[in-house]
Amino acid sequence: MRKTVFLATLLLFFFTTTGMSAYAKMDGKPASQANSSKSDQVIRVYGPGGPLGPIKEAAEHFSAETGMKVEVTAGPESKWIGQAKQDADIIFGGSEYMLQDFIFHYPEMIDTKSRTELYTRAAGILVRKGNPKKIEKLEDLTKKGVKIIDVNGAGQLGLWEDLAGRKGLIGGITQNINVSVKSSAEAIERWKSNSSLDAWITYESWHYRLQDVTDLVELPEEEKLYRGTPIALTKITDQKKEAQQFIDYLKTEKSHQIFQKWGWK
Repeated sequence: MRKTVFLATLLLFFFTTTGMSAYAKMDGKPASQANSSKSDQVIRVYGPGGPLGPIKEAAEHFSAETGMKVEVTAGPESKWIGQAKQDADIIFGGSEYMLQDFIFHYPEMIDTKSRTELYTRAAGILVRKGNPKKIEKLEDLTKKGVKIIDVNGAGQLGLWEDLAGRKGLIGGITQNINVSVKSSAEAIERWKSNSSLDAWITYESWHYRLQDVTDLVELPEEEKLYRGTPIALTKITDQKKEAQQFIDYLKTEKSHQIFQKWGWK
């Protein structure tokens, strides 16, 4: 009998002290919170490569001012969607239709009520350094011998067609499209590896990422097309307050100036 009581007491002591130790290590938090992959207080942001420059720079300023770390992952969706499904706090798009398309594919991820527009960016023409083909306007892209690269996606779907359609240039530009790709990342790779490509109708903002290999031909203001830069909270975030604080920071004048530096309006 004494042996049984002793063993019971010993077991009770063991489980009590072990539980208290574990609780102390969790700083008083339930195990489900302590083991959460997002308990490290990092705001995780995902989206396409186009807006990476200004969002990442703004994130660095935000972190310096608030002490909250922001991790921005950008590029083709296929490279980050698997991880984003597990830990994304925020998703941004390269255009309004691009984020909407994301919502169609992953309706369980985006908190649509939190969706907001940041800033717009204009379309322009990227050409080779020194502009050897003397491309000065949209009409020049229809000239014989001009080779165009087209991004048929990644926020640029239909972009050149909308520009050309207003001036009756669709046929002329179509015949000069030498390469069509699905993402800006692929377009950059082709642009750098194939020097025979002369022009790329895309956002002016890409020039600021590619100043070493491009010149920018700006279109007249009355011909420009603008597309937005949407951003939203995810439904899976457990840092809604902090993530919304970062989105609010992106809407400040300080962040607007950062976006303008990268080619946004």
